[in-house]
Amino acid sequence: ARKLGRPTEFTQLGSLDAEVVHARLVLYRASENVPSRLTVVQGLLISYLTSVLNATPHCAALARTVLQRLDGGEALIVALDRRDYASLDPSDAALATYVEKLTLRPGEMNQDDIAALRGHGFDDLEILDANNQCAHLNYTNRVANGLGLLTEAAMEERTRDRVPSGD
Repeated sequence: ARKLGRPTEFTQLGSLDAEVVHARLVLYRASENVPSRLTVVQGLLISYLTSVLNATPHCAALARTVLQRLDGGEALIVALDRRDYASLDPSDAALATYVEKLTLRPGEMNQDDIAALRGHGFDDLEILDANNQCAHLNYTNRVANGLGLLTEAAMEERTRDRVPSGD
């Protein structure tokens, strides 16, 4: 159990099928532990923005709580809530634009979206990491919303030790 992290309300919600819970946790660990150079803040940007765009308060609360503890985190939250990407660092603005499009209009994604990230210094592994984090969060948000988890995460769930370790 220590290797998988504490069971959250989200995990418990889908616990009628142990294989599904296990597969979700394995995918979660993989998508959160890609060895790219995305910063912690960029990972939280992806998590928070994806969850806000999907109107998933449970998942948004998890990322928001961590962001609030970081220098500049409150300003990032405000910018993302307003979709004011122009106020962000150019590379973070490009990342936010990519996340928004992948979340809201995935069928419109094309090579120009990847080229825009490359134009802001993202390499292939960072793009893969951003894509996988966003795609996984879109899946997670849909599961949460679809099973009725429409409240913010409990305070005791808002820690990083809920992420399964790679050990």
